[in-house]
Amino acid sequence: MCHRGCARVSIPPGDFPGFVPTFQIDKYLYDMRLSEETLQEVSQRFGKEMEKGLGADTNPTASVKMLPTFVRSTPDGTEDGDFLALDLGGTNFRVLRVKVSDNGLQKVEMENQIYAIPEELMRGSGVQLFDHIAECLANFLDKLNIKDKKLPLGFTFSFPCHQTKLDESILVTWTKGFKCSSVEGKDVVSMLRKSIKKRGDFDIDIVAVVNDTVGTMMTCGYDDHNCEVGLIVGTGTNACYMEEMRHIDLVEGDEGRMCINMEWGAFGDDGVLKDIRTEFDHEIDMGSLNPGKQLFEKMISGMYMGELVRLILVKMAKEGLLFGGRLTPDLLTTGHFETRYISAIEKEKEGLQKAHEILTKLGLEPSHEDCVATLRICQIVSTRSANLCGATLAAVLRRIKDNKGVERLRSTVGVDGSVYKKHPHFARRLHKTVRKLLPDCEIRFVRSEDGSGKGAAMVTAVAYRLAAQHKARQKILEALKLSHEQLLEVKQRMRIEMEKGLGKETHAEAAVKMLPTYVCSTPDGTEKGDFLALDLGGTNFRVLLVRVRNGMRRGVEMHNKIYSIPVEIMQGTGEELFDHIVHCISDFLEYMGMKGVSLPLGFTFSFPCQQTSLDELHPLGITPFIPTPLQEFDLDVVAVVNDTVGTMMTCGYEDPYCEVGLIVGTGSNACYMEEMRNVELVEGEEGRMCINMEWGAFGDNGCLDDIRTEFDLAVDELSLNPGKQRFEKMISGMYLGEIVRNILIDFTKRGLLFRGRISERLKTRGIFETKFLSQIESDCLALLQVRSILQHLGLESTCDDSIIVKEVCAVVARRAAQLCGAGMAAVVDKIRENRGLDFLKVTVGVDGTLYKLHPHFSTVMHETVKQLSPKCEVTFLQSEDGSGKGAALITAVACRIREAGQR
Repeated sequence: MCHRGCARVSIPPGDFPGFVPTFQIDKYLYDMRLSEETLQEVSQRFGKEMEKGLGADTNPTASVKMLPTFVRSTPDGTEDGDFLALDLGGTNFRVLRVKVSDNGLQKVEMENQIYAIPEELMRGSGVQLFDHIAECLANFLDKLNIKDKKLPLGFTFSFPCHQTKLDESILVTWTKGFKCSSVEGKDVVSMLRKSIKKRGDFDIDIVAVVNDTVGTMMTCGYDDHNCEVGLIVGTGTNACYMEEMRHIDLVEGDEGRMCINMEWGAFGDDGVLKDIRTEFDHEIDMGSLNPGKQLFEKMISGMYMGELVRLILVKMAKEGLLFGGRLTPDLLTTGHFETRYISAIEKEKEGLQKAHEILTKLGLEPSHEDCVATLRICQIVSTRSANLCGATLAAVLRRIKDNKGVERLRSTVGVDGSVYKKHPHFARRLHKTVRKLLPDCEIRFVRSEDGSGKGAAMVTAVAYRLAAQHKARQKILEALKLSHEQLLEVKQRMRIEMEKGLGKETHAEAAVKMLPTYVCSTPDGTEKGDFLALDLGGTNFRVLLVRVRNGMRRGVEMHNKIYSIPVEIMQGTGEELFDHIVHCISDFLEYMGMKGVSLPLGFTFSFPCQQTSLDELHPLGITPFIPTPLQEFDLDVVAVVNDTVGTMMTCGYEDPYCEVGLIVGTGSNACYMEEMRNVELVEGEEGRMCINMEWGAFGDNGCLDDIRTEFDLAVDELSLNPGKQRFEKMISGMYLGEIVRNILIDFTKRGLLFRGRISERLKTRGIFETKFLSQIESDCLALLQVRSILQHLGLESTCDDSIIVKEVCAVVARRAAQLCGAGMAAVVDKIRENRGLDFLKVTVGVDGTLYKLHPHFSTVMHETVKQLSPKCEVTFLQSEDGSGKGAALITAVACRIREAGQR
């Protein structure tokens, strides 16, 4: 075996001069017969070259340039409209009118006209060239009687360009015989726009400039929405594909995808293919117009394939292995063995006859054996071309698979080019190589029809669709985006509602109840002792032993045990519930080895309550509850609090400036230290008292109706308590996912998302959990997280869909954080004004899953408070176990004050 995995064969005796059998040709050209291992190696090398081209540091020296095209999306079938396309890539150019309609049946109608470019214009000035193109455009519009319409235009410009925007392309160098002055280094779109403007008799909107490879992908993408790769194998060769934005260092932004024009013909220009290039490849390169450049293209494309066969025939004839050692002037002339001859010779039935005709035309007198040998040479050259093309294409598809993080990739490649379309076996061989190298992928190949013309129109149609859909979505989301003035207004309204809640005469009808908690002091650090805490707020409750130490060993040590509340007790009488609680406290004391010890107890009761003293509360809608003396052991029930106050007290132990508590989790609430003189519901003017605001009900009197959207109304209407807790329904974790779900349904119904298809799961209330918002906005994995969540909801999403869902989540969460910040700004400014201060330094103790787990909520909320309360320096401190530890600390503070009063 040779190093390429090809069998070396010996020549059987009896061979006569001037004829070489096919198996000996295989040996003669063994360097061109690439094993699967070699192809795998080529594929891996190409993968590394792609990486180099995408990297900002490595791109300048990379052979495969990986150029961004600024095409960010493929067609989804809903494109609609009337477009123009201009296809400029040779001595003739075409103007096309492309009508795309989506009335349930995707349909494309095209009309086109070909215009010549006189030779003097190809070598004249750039201004003259573009004036001529503008004149031909005017002629075309006149013929169709559409000069008065301002149609969008897509421009295929098939010359080496550096693209900086979708509608901006700088010509690097002219090729194909063009030498127009003052164009290289300039934006060709600007030059065309100037020529059109100068005429003044028509106007068009140049939306996009693309190359033919991208056009091929877009044309096929209209018919097959899995199409994300474009491939051309014709006179030249190139490929493009949809890459994740996070990998494209040359363009800012990390979200979504962009089509990369690979310019893969230059693969190998840095020497990475030198071990597989043959003497014939070297000879072709040395005789070309660009030696050392486009080396991969010279091994696989139609421009060079025929020439490779000619060089092999010449060498074998010189060695006496073909044509009886005869050479003819035609066979020795470059370009005389055309690539189309290979296609003709490899046709199964008439191949040998064609070989005889072609060789005879070249002045040779071929024997049957010469024709058989020529056929075999053609097969080896074209097979190598297909195999190399398949190896690099496999690298592209493997990259897409890795980007998507899928086990099995289903993708489509749009293909154009004379070699792929006209050679009888090229396509089949290419497909076979891709399948061999990528057994875990399901790849479909679709032939493009008019990639350069229709494709340019498709890029334009997609750009128009995206712009129109974006505009429609933004209009809907506008209602959820609050201005600085609106937030200032919310702050002022919250302040008014706070005053109403505190006032004796206005309290009854106030939405924000501003309930006194009878907690009159925050910790000062001198608290000490052992305390029990009881945390009741759901189907389970906790009993805690909290040891508070002061002095050198200052700190809090906690032990706790969780107890469940059986359903029959939850639905039974209040007496049964508290008998159960007493039994559990008794068990806990025994568990801690403290039975018979007298300890003060703090009780967190996380339900809306009207409190009448520190140790007495009236659950709203339930019989008033006064903790009863506990018969089996001696406990002193000192304080009953809710979790918001507990949060403030926990943070107050760490930070003496903490005088505000905030919870933003499943629900939302706030509390703060108010001056006693303002608390009209409680007698006494001296000192301060913590006020439990119950701010979730802000807006229940209609004062927020002007900023509530149709989505807020829908969520409220279907909630368990319509019309109640309206502010909470706009800011807390229990409702944000539901707001997002309603927006997504609205977008989908309008055809702005998921191609207008709603899944049954998305119609289910509560299915879009608020934790999804945190996960989606935390996502750094190229929207993979978003797509897996949407998949879980039964939604087939594109990359664009994922970006839209992420944007909706961001808008809803940002509004929640801003509203929360506006409410908090009202609180801190009230504290400042209460004290007659020009500047207030205050800390807010915060708890709740939304605040703690959402990646941006806290930042946006902090910024909002800073903007709306510039005279306050507000620090936010995350609470740990506000409901348990907080209850014990309130008890500790109450005991400290009680003891001080007894001295």
